Amino acid sequence: MSARCSWAEGDPLMRAYHDAEWGVPQRDPRILWEMLMLEGFQAGLAWIIILRKREAFRAAFAGFDPERVARFDEADIARLMADPGIVRARAKIEATIAGARIFLAMRDAGEDFAAYCWSFTDGVPLIGDGHHVPAQTELSARISKDLKKRGFKFVGPTIVYAWMQAVGIVNDHAADCFRRHAG
Repeated sequence: MSARCSWAEGDPLMRAYHDAEWGVPQRDPRILWEMLMLEGFQAGLAWIIILRKREAFRAAFAGFDPERVARFDEADIARLMADPGIVRARAKIEATIAGARIFLAMRDAGEDFAAYCWSFTDGVPLIGDGHHVPAQTELSARISKDLKKRGFKFVGPTIVYAWMQAVGIVNDHAADCFRRHAG
């Protein structure tokens, strides 16, 4: 196999994530929302921590089904705060529950979350230069501002840019990475 992005060379889980998911254009609204929520949990931590806990997050958050998560109450928050398999940060847990409610409100108003996410690039992935990867961009700042206006939390410009990379809204694979032109 040819080269891959240097950040994915060490850990086998990171390598598998890079090779199969990172930067692949994602069009499923639920998965786009799940990834945005997971990126929020990652704030202040390394992505590998979230990746190692992803299945526990999925179990704890009902498969990231917005319908179910939106109904979470104080008992669910207490259950999540006691779950050692996830990041137990009350503000991030509450932000995920609120995020599910926002996702459903958008849907109920006729706004598809995937269409919304991709509207910022006219549905086409942006291609990075393959050499320099910024922490945030003018576009991630604009999306962050819009998400915050809608009530989402833990969606600062850096988190949003990491999410854009993860879901393929931007392709920031290194110039010599075999995934750069994989589509």
